[in-house]
Amino acid sequence: MTAQNETGAAGMAQDRIFVGGGGEGYHAAQDLLLKYGNRHGLIAGATGTGKTVTLQVLAEGFAAAGVPVFLADIKGDLSGICQAGDPAAKTHSAFAARAKTIGLDLAYRAFPVLFWDLFGERGHPVRTTVAEMGPLLLSRLLELTEVQEGVMNVAFRLADDEKLALLDLKDLRALLTFIAENSETVSTTYGLVSSQSVGAIQRRLLMLENEGAETLFGEPALELADLMRVDPDGTGRISILVADKLINSTRLYATFLLWLLSELFEALPEVGDPDKPRLVFFFDEAHLLFNDAPKALISRIEQVARLIRSKGVGVYFITQNPADVPDTVLGQLGNRVQHALRTFTAKDQTDLARAARTYRANPRFPIEEAIREVGTGEAVTSLLEAKGVPGMAERTLIRPPFSRLGPAEEAARAAAFAASPLAGKYDQEIDRESAFEILRARADKAAAEAQRAEEPVESETGFSRGKRYGGENSSRRYEAPAPAPKKKSSASRSDSVGEAFAKSFARQLGSKSGQAIVRGVLGTIFGKR
Repeated sequence: MTAQNETGAAGMAQDRIFVGGGGEGYHAAQDLLLKYGNRHGLIAGATGTGKTVTLQVLAEGFAAAGVPVFLADIKGDLSGICQAGDPAAKTHSAFAARAKTIGLDLAYRAFPVLFWDLFGERGHPVRTTVAEMGPLLLSRLLELTEVQEGVMNVAFRLADDEKLALLDLKDLRALLTFIAENSETVSTTYGLVSSQSVGAIQRRLLMLENEGAETLFGEPALELADLMRVDPDGTGRISILVADKLINSTRLYATFLLWLLSELFEALPEVGDPDKPRLVFFFDEAHLLFNDAPKALISRIEQVARLIRSKGVGVYFITQNPADVPDTVLGQLGNRVQHALRTFTAKDQTDLARAARTYRANPRFPIEEAIREVGTGEAVTSLLEAKGVPGMAERTLIRPPFSRLGPAEEAARAAAFAASPLAGKYDQEIDRESAFEILRARADKAAAEAQRAEEPVESETGFSRGKRYGGENSSRRYEAPAPAPKKKSSASRSDSVGEAFAKSFARQLGSKSGQAIVRGVLGTIFGKR
């Protein structure tokens, strides 16, 4: 049975994706079964061996089967998915010849695309809140030490206890400033923190802002449902993250994609083993995710990779060398497309032998030799078969893409963006009341009350006298100070932290009105007026 007969005129079947095949010396059709599309996968190979084209082919296959796709476009080459391939293109003759060899009807077509951009320049803005990012990923993004990560955890716990929303970076900066000014009080309640550690975090935040990451944090935050859209004709939408600029900030790129995976893992319900994935996620330059990652983060990635498939999400890692992926994660990647690996050093030879050992042996050829010798557009594939059994390694000619190879023309890109169903939804940033605004408003209110309390009041004799705090007039007679109350043996968390909040703002606004501000802020925070 030829690939065309098996998969239909468009190279697609209802239950599988035609990945490629071959003529003489190659096995016949190689199909990725949709039922096992959520068992994750790996696309590996040296630069220039065809990984991007393989990614494009798989993305088209999933979308044609009604599966939404998310991928990052690092070089700008994948935007062409929104435009049909061109029979007049230079690549057409080679594509046509390959299609004939593998028995494919080369039917060019475009696919529905949503463009996203963390910087909001060439796609819909992508935002999340500081609270949603969480202390672990934020610490990873800022490259914090273990001690500094502890301070970050204190900040998030304090925000939770005081019900202060952390939406953007100015909220976090304001809270960190408070912690530095009141480190003694905070340390008593939450554990030791130092102003030096807070200062180091503030400097890291400044560096992050200089990289343009400030646009990532805020509202409206990304709704995951917008990444899982299916068009009325049954085609899955392909969400393309514009990452040619983002990849220059490698830690931001990797952390954002890991955050997105974590959000999908936390938010989506269990679906068991569906007939096809609910979403397929391609993680390009996957080595950036694992470089210098602490054990806690590796454990988190392993957990997500192991369990997210039961949520109906397939994750496909794209990297140059399988050795870039930890064994605990690599062992969960069932569908594999291995392009050529080059062996220039002893380490390269070791990595090649290691990669070959992860494939099911084929008696017709040595796998290690095949991985070294396959040309551009060829690969050694192993795709899950019935009952989830790894398929025997096969040399495969990867099928040509149906969409445009390379960047889309600007007119086609603009048309795709203009036709987006999300037009206007994320364009305007919203800055609702959060930690920064709430604390500033409380301090301003307390300062105003203090100012009114200290305004001079004319007496009946015409002499100006001060106005006692609380609005009551008093004569200039000596009043013995009230006895100091006995010190409580223990203070509640809200009392100690709230008082520190008040004193912090009192210092910022001047000591003259300090006592009044303390009393005013405490009253508004804790309702103890």
